[in-house]
Amino acid sequence: MLERTSLTIQPGQRVAIVGANGAGKSSLFQLFLGGLAPEHGNVSLPGGCRIAHMAQEVAASQRSARDFVLDGDIELRRLERERARSEAEEDDHTLARILGELDIHEAWSASRRAEALIRGLGFSTADADRPVASFSGGWRIRLNLAQALMRPSDLLLLDEPTNHLDLDACLWLENWLARYSGTLLFISHDRDFMDRVATQVVHFDHRKLVPYTGNYTAFESQRSERLAQQQAGYERQQARVAEIQRFIDRFKAQATKARQAQSRVKALERMERIAPAHIDSPFSFRFPTADKVSNPLLSIRKGEAGHGDTVLLRGLDLTLLPGTRVGLLGPNGAGKSTLMDALRDAGTLLNGERKTGEHLAIGYFAQHQLESLDLDASPFLHLQRLSPGASEQKVRNFLGGFNFHGDEALTPIRQFSGGEKARVALAVIAWQKPNLLLLDEPTNHLDLEMRQALTMALQEFEGAIVVVSHDRHLLRNTVDEFWLVTDGRVQSYDGDLEDYERWLAERRKDDTEAPRRESDASVSRHTDTTDVASETPGESADDRKTRKRAEADRRKKLSPYRKRQSNLESTMEALQKEVAAVEDALAFPDVYDDSNRARLRDLLGQQADLKRRLSEAEDEWMAVVEQIEELESEGLVQS
Repeated sequence: MLERTSLTIQPGQRVAIVGANGAGKSSLFQLFLGGLAPEHGNVSLPGGCRIAHMAQEVAASQRSARDFVLDGDIELRRLERERARSEAEEDDHTLARILGELDIHEAWSASRRAEALIRGLGFSTADADRPVASFSGGWRIRLNLAQALMRPSDLLLLDEPTNHLDLDACLWLENWLARYSGTLLFISHDRDFMDRVATQVVHFDHRKLVPYTGNYTAFESQRSERLAQQQAGYERQQARVAEIQRFIDRFKAQATKARQAQSRVKALERMERIAPAHIDSPFSFRFPTADKVSNPLLSIRKGEAGHGDTVLLRGLDLTLLPGTRVGLLGPNGAGKSTLMDALRDAGTLLNGERKTGEHLAIGYFAQHQLESLDLDASPFLHLQRLSPGASEQKVRNFLGGFNFHGDEALTPIRQFSGGEKARVALAVIAWQKPNLLLLDEPTNHLDLEMRQALTMALQEFEGAIVVVSHDRHLLRNTVDEFWLVTDGRVQSYDGDLEDYERWLAERRKDDTEAPRRESDASVSRHTDTTDVASETPGESADDRKTRKRAEADRRKKLSPYRKRQSNLESTMEALQKEVAAVEDALAFPDVYDDSNRARLRDLLGQQADLKRRLSEAEDEWMAVVEQIEELESEGLVQS
């Protein structure tokens, strides 16, 4: 796995671990966890270092999701057991000590914090009470992630944390990790996620650990510069650049939305700069051009989509033409997968008219499609069954683009990893020459090089594409327009992914505001009307005066807390921007030169001070919010 290599990780760093599948990334985590011992050398951690680790599997359990997440806080559970034992033994002295420790541990807010993690990762509020066994495998992985985040830690190890997340949950996780004060090591194949989270990248390269300063974009740039100097890769690099340039030219000619066009061209120009970093990729494939194409390919008119008697989407009026390239956006549960099933006629179109072109050929990919693969058949046999007359060499050449060579192409896929099975499924789709691709989270389990190859193949694809993905790099570089699925509707979205992130943040803020009592709403609606307008049936004039006086007193009490809450939110936003600016400065390699030691010391000092101030502001904000909730609760009881 590794030979004669050294690596030092500083406290507070957020390190992305990258490298080919099988290079040993997960084994590196096992070294930190003590599951593996080095054959030579040693692994050392600071004394008393608390480690939190995201498990990859979870057994079925009847424990509620909330309790499962709370189990992550091992110390909390220990104190709870000791409290129960002290109460049973009526040991008041020990009980007093345990209660004090529970207070220091903020046990009073643990359940609320666990529920916040659950909601942030895409679960509904009601899901907190559901047993773990009632969730599918992907959702259980989300619970594993929530459990790891719940555990107080100095070192957090996350292995593919975004694999089973949608875009909304990815954005929430990025914000959570930005506030994490410990040291973070994470394995990921999502470049946008790494760009947002990582301050360092460690690359598995020829059995060595090669550290790079900065995020994933900085890593690609630095590695590109080094590889571009290698003459052996020059021709392949130029060919890749030419492919990208052809797509840029085609996109510029077809783009109809100026804002998206500008964003896409910038992203594609960046791809040209990073092309050398991927010249040694083992993947190189295309989606062959369909033999025949209809225009339009598919349309739905006056459609309603849902499940059983439940309608999720109404007023569907959609048309897919050859060359249409759509990315679906929308909150978790809004109906994106339901729409995909309606497009492929999988039973979710409850009403309306679905018309298809004579030569429509759909290629559909979703994670559950992997279950339909024949586990006892090889990649070669999967394709041969589709085209019995195809020559062995043609099939082998095609599979080689998906990195299935030699005996591996003839191996039953039962032995394959999730990523390898996903590559088989994509190969099967590409082999059938579709003219419409419906892709639901196609990058799950795929490593960075395969994601890059898929992005390139989709750029060259001449048919129509509809894709749901949390991989923003793939979305930016393969779609021309977005459709927003929300509130039971599907509508064209004129913004870009950054606009969508802001839209989500506002929506999440609205969703998490404390609900107002009906009496509050009544007061705000009828401020300028007579007393009769806000009367409660059966309420006397004296009772009404007493109630209104109490409400006014409560609003007066709440006012300074709400003002302090607003000021703290502005402070936290400003501090977060300052932290980001300092960390951007730390991402430049030059700052670590001997000549810049003083500047480095100053930046590190600024970073520590800003993070301390941010943490203090967050603690005060939480205390203020709790005081507001307490006052509102008192008002609710009194009324």
